[in-house]
Amino acid sequence: MNGELSVREFEAQFRELVARQRSQTDNVGSVHCSDCSSCSSCTFCRESERLLRCHYCVRLMNSADCSHCTDGKNLTACHHCAECEDCMSSSYLVRSIGCIGCTYCFGCVGLSNKDFHVLNQPLSRQEYFATTRRLAGELGL
Repeated sequence: MNGELSVREFEAQFRELVARQRSQTDNVGSVHCSDCSSCSSCTFCRESERLLRCHYCVRLMNSADCSHCTDGKNLTACHHCAECEDCMSSSYLVRSIGCIGCTYCFGCVGLSNKDFHVLNQPLSRQEYFATTRRLAGELGL
């Protein structure tokens, strides 16, 4: 590449890179992943796409360093999360979006460093488990 790259050449090369990346579906360095595409260094994941260093995840997309997460997308360093999006460094979240550094949150949005919350409201540990057990049953989770 030289300093004389035109905008037109840049755009053409960029589109080519994007197309090449989207067509890449190999699971590089992954072990026992099934129905996955474009995963790297993952183990025992299923029906997932574009994961990096994830383990035992199911129907997860565009995520890294997660384990035991299901039906989520755009998660980083999350564990045992279900139906979550755009969360980081969190564990045991259910149907939560945009949470960072949280544990045991259910239906929460945009929280940071919180534990035992339902719909962004704090509960005692005992109240949390009683409430979420009932809600999960009624929601079929």
